[in-house]
Amino acid sequence: MNTSDPSEPTGRPVLQEPAWRSVTEGEQRWAAMAAVLTAVGLQIFLPPRLTVHPHWMLPALELLLLAALFVFNPHRRLDRSSRLLRALSLSLAAAISLANGWSAVKLVRELLHSTGAPNALGLLGTAGAVWATNVIAFALWYWEWDRGGPAARAAGVEDYPDFLFPQMQTEGIAPPEWEPGFLDYLYVAFTNATAFSPTDTMPLSAWAKLLMTLQSAVSLLTVLLVVARAVNILH
Repeated sequence: MNTSDPSEPTGRPVLQEPAWRSVTEGEQRWAAMAAVLTAVGLQIFLPPRLTVHPHWMLPALELLLLAALFVFNPHRRLDRSSRLLRALSLSLAAAISLANGWSAVKLVRELLHSTGAPNALGLLGTAGAVWATNVIAFALWYWEWDRGGPAARAAGVEDYPDFLFPQMQTEGIAPPEWEPGFLDYLYVAFTNATAFSPTDTMPLSAWAKLLMTLQSAVSLLTVLLVVARAVNILH
């Protein structure tokens, strides 16, 4: 932010570094790890007909990538950055997105072309798993891409944020060293999937807007088709 200091003899504005450019302590990994394990569990829960064959392949790949991240960065906090760690992190998010995207497409095709009457509770449970995994997948993308990822945010290397959180707009409502963590991005993904639009956190960069648009479209399509089909069955 720009402020002017009246004590300056020249009267020129004094440029002050924004809070997100300051170096902070790296984020702990437990929240992201719990979300990934939840996504893997939801994928295993899905019926095999809605998943990539063999049923265990993508969940096993995701667990392998998660284990590799532990091996190459065993520290509790995410404050180390390298091309390898970045590639592994993005590959993990991509694997979860690929698995869930495949399941979402298969579910929509099944809903549109099914002539029988599937179990309503089973349908809602399957759709709920796809929807929840979609929230986790996009939370991972937001978390990984905003200002270069968790390690880059801790180092304060990016000039501009991709997401504008309320704590970044108003002084006094958060500590000066506040940084968004994975749970903040999970909240953004959840509210975007339920409201189909941003709520209190605004996307600033083009890629952030495109990702939020894509997530809203997937969520809206899934919810509308599943609710319509379930209501049909119940009647």
